[in-house]
Amino acid sequence: MESVRHLAAHLGLDLLAVGLLTFAIYHPRHRRRDLVPAYLALNVALFAVVAALAEVGTGGTALGFGLFGVLSIIRLRSDAVQHEEVAYYFNTLVLGLLCGLPDLRLWIAAALSAVLLAVVWIADHPRLYPRSRRTLVTLDTVHADPAALRADLARRLGEPLNWTVMEIDYVRDLMVVDVRYREFPPGTAPAQPAGTGDALRHGTGTHTWETV
Repeated sequence: MESVRHLAAHLGLDLLAVGLLTFAIYHPRHRRRDLVPAYLALNVALFAVVAALAEVGTGGTALGFGLFGVLSIIRLRSDAVQHEEVAYYFNTLVLGLLCGLPDLRLWIAAALSAVLLAVVWIADHPRLYPRSRRTLVTLDTVHADPAALRADLARRLGEPLNWTVMEIDYVRDLMVVDVRYREFPPGTAPAQPAGTGDALRHGTGTHTWETV
C-alpha cells in the first residue's frame, strides 16, 4: 500500500508538471494543438516505463535513461519541430523521467520540476526580445551583392541581424534566405543604401514567419 501511495504521489506530480508546461506555457504561446497530445503522451509513457522497469530490478533506471536517449534521437530527426519546440520536448521527457524515478524523494523531484518549468517560462517569454523574429523568405531575384540583399531584406522585414542563403536558383531567378531580424518601431522606415534602387525593385517575395 505504501508503494502505491508513493507511485500515486509521483504520478500526480508528473501530471501537474507536464500539465503546466503544456497548457499554461506552451499552448498559449505557440498555439500548436498537434503537439499537445504528443507532449502529454510522451511524458506519461516515459513515466510509466521508468516506474514499471524500476519494479523489475536495478536495471530499470538504466533502461529508462536509455529509452530517453532513443526518443530524443528520433525526435531530433524531425524537421517539423522548431528549436523552441525541441526545448519543450526535452522538458517533457525530463519531467517524466524525474517524476518516474522511484528512489528520488518527492520533494527533490518537485523542486527540480519547478526549476525546469521556471527556466522554460522565462526563456520563452514573449517579452524577451519582443521584436526579434525569424522568417524564411523566397525572393524572385538573385542578389550577388550582400549589401543589396541586406537592403532588400530591411525594406521587407526590418533590421537584418543574421541571414543564411538556403538556395539559389539561376534558372527561375530566385533565392531562399533564412533571416533573423528585428522589427523596426512603428512609424520608422529603413534607410536604403545608395545604388541599391535597381535591386530593390525586383519582385515581392514570400515569407514564412516564426518568432525566436
